Amino acid sequence: MNKSLDKKILKIKNNKYSPRDFIIADAKDGDLAMGITTPGSKRNENGKVLKGYKNLVDYKNAMISMTKSNLVDIMLMSASVGEDLVKRNLFKNSSITPAIRMNDTTDIWLMRNGNYRKTNPRPFRSAQMNKVSKLVNLGLFSITFSNNVDYDLAMLNAYKEYRIEASKYKFKHFLEVFNSPIDLNMNIRQMGDYINDCIIKAIAGQTKDERPLFLKIAYNGPKAMEELASFDPENLIVGILGGSKGTTRDCFELIKKASQYGAKVALFGRKINLAEDPILLVKIMREVVESNIKPKDAVKLYHSELKKNKLIPDRKLLKDLEVTEKVLKL
Repeated sequence: MNKSLDKKILKIKNNKYSPRDFIIADAKDGDLAMGITTPGSKRNENGKVLKGYKNLVDYKNAMISMTKSNLVDIMLMSASVGEDLVKRNLFKNSSITPAIRMNDTTDIWLMRNGNYRKTNPRPFRSAQMNKVSKLVNLGLFSITFSNNVDYDLAMLNAYKEYRIEASKYKFKHFLEVFNSPIDLNMNIRQMGDYINDCIIKAIAGQTKDERPLFLKIAYNGPKAMEELASFDPENLIVGILGGSKGTTRDCFELIKKASQYGAKVALFGRKINLAEDPILLVKIMREVVESNIKPKDAVKLYHSELKKNKLIPDRKLLKDLEVTEKVLKL
């Protein structure tokens, strides 16, 4: 079946983009970062949070449900989960493109009681190209800059080695660039400037056939997003990552502001996975991007639909209407 991602990328590159072509990925690769806690807390039939965590079967079932909804364009998975779902033919007759995270740098090691994010990020890759390329033809590669020549050089060399391998297999990728987890003594605007320059530096030496399909980056405010999205719009498609769960208002404000200032892709993990009703959330995300509803009203609609479906919200409406992420107040 024709994939919606391919159609939308083509429209963007041909300058025929409209908000209906906004790309959404369900980032279900968290088992490479958080281990046991990845699938989220158990819930009862009314959606109330219980003690303990869902298991991997629950996590896979969430991916299956989202794929069957056709609301997203990409399902991002770990190699182990991707292998299972691809071999079950989940994506064979689907418009959704399966993708696999190709590396897991130390700054995404979020195990309980761990402290890896207190040190400079190091490159690491567990997924093997010769194995993954038999399953999918799209992968995520991530790098993180920390303004340290030795650590950043290691990141860039790891990315170069990956691209050499990907070229041999004619394997496509998108590039994730995280903000540094360690304190670089920069405010959010300075961080945005720094990350933007790092990104352009990282891809400037690449030929067309090895460049990423699009970027996945943190939202560092309107200036940074608009600056990067307008730098090379014919060749560089900018996408945002979701970060922590936050409030439902945070989710809708993030996708609205990012799209307003030039992003054409959203890759949300915890914001989708930890929602009371992930499919409903994504439905309304699309309405927000297409300017059919404002973020504040979208939160009210979300709560209204939860009530109709007899699901208990994690937060009261007034709390869920709050914008809690500082960057969204810029």
